[in-house]
Amino acid sequence: MDLASKSADQSLKARASRVAIIAAVYADDVDRQGRFPLEAIEAMKAEQLLGIQIPADCSGEGRSTSEIAEICTIIAQACAASAMIFAMHQIKVSSLVSHGTEAEWHRGFMRRICDEQLLLGSATTEGGIGGNLRNSICAIEVDGDRCRLEKDATVISYGKHADAILITSRAHKDAPPTDQVMTVFLKDQYTLEQTHVWDTLGMRGTCSDGFLFKGEAPSVQILPKPFAEIAAQSMLANSHLLWSALWYGIAVDAFTKAQTFIRAAARKAPGTQPPGLVQLAEMSSELQVIRSNIQAGLASYEQASKDPDRLSSMGFAVAMNNVKIASSEMILPVINQALRICGIMGYKNGTPFSLGRHLRDAHSAELMISNDRILGNTSTMLLVHKQETGLLG
Repeated sequence: MDLASKSADQSLKARASRVAIIAAVYADDVDRQGRFPLEAIEAMKAEQLLGIQIPADCSGEGRSTSEIAEICTIIAQACAASAMIFAMHQIKVSSLVSHGTEAEWHRGFMRRICDEQLLLGSATTEGGIGGNLRNSICAIEVDGDRCRLEKDATVISYGKHADAILITSRAHKDAPPTDQVMTVFLKDQYTLEQTHVWDTLGMRGTCSDGFLFKGEAPSVQILPKPFAEIAAQSMLANSHLLWSALWYGIAVDAFTKAQTFIRAAARKAPGTQPPGLVQLAEMSSELQVIRSNIQAGLASYEQASKDPDRLSSMGFAVAMNNVKIASSEMILPVINQALRICGIMGYKNGTPFSLGRHLRDAHSAELMISNDRILGNTSTMLLVHKQETGLLG
């Protein structure tokens, strides 16, 4: 192998594609059994993908959100649950990168993520608040250089399999629900008592069961910035953009199956237009709109990432909310069209054109975070924020 070929082999796309090949082998079994996609996650670790967002001076590669979104799209075409785990991990990493680089403990932790390929889980939901991550009932207790937390976490992303969990709480026992902090707890610093089972329609492999979380750790593991800043400046954009990228990947794979089905039909009847060909053209148009929406969101985030005030602005929040709403609502019609094209072969499990897993996984898009909640937040902001009226900003 020449140097150029070897270099291309180590490109980010090649690394993600090798993970996708492994994820595809086990995707149906992961979905059927509702099990953690261990093989795909081990492949991510082997390709050193879990620390790529972390800056070079903390042992990472300093990769951009756009590059990470591309990996989400590639892996989602093979296994959406594996891509979702990668995306949720990177969302947690984004908070460390954006708000922990000036704290020595968190810098050391980021080095460990890169060196040991640690997988980060998330615990932002809580019994009694629903899916509103900007409210907490539990409060962290700080006693000198130690902190303790007990939380009824109704969902912890792949909680049993995470190497560390980033968890939200009120800043202290007298704090209002919106005065929150986020704390890193390492696997040997907490216990999990399972309270809910993740038996879902789709995204079954994310294994996001509910637990009673009890942890104790050094208080330096509390992120130094308020969670309000973390949510607005890193979690909001990264969640909406990376999730949208993987949902796009699901839709792209559905399109590929439909295209392959029609090509096979065309070979059987040369000189005739196979049924579904016009629908395929419509799907292509819809996919382009979804892709352009995500690309525009990524470009907006990359431009705003160096300006904390812009990241926290209403206009930016509205734009990111709109990316999520549009991408989550547009993928289902695309997959439905693919199902109509493939017919019974798409409806049946175990065929090269099966689309049941795609359809079930895609239904999660409108629920993570609920589109109704997002639209409610956007509508409130639009009372004072002026809608963009031009094309060039």
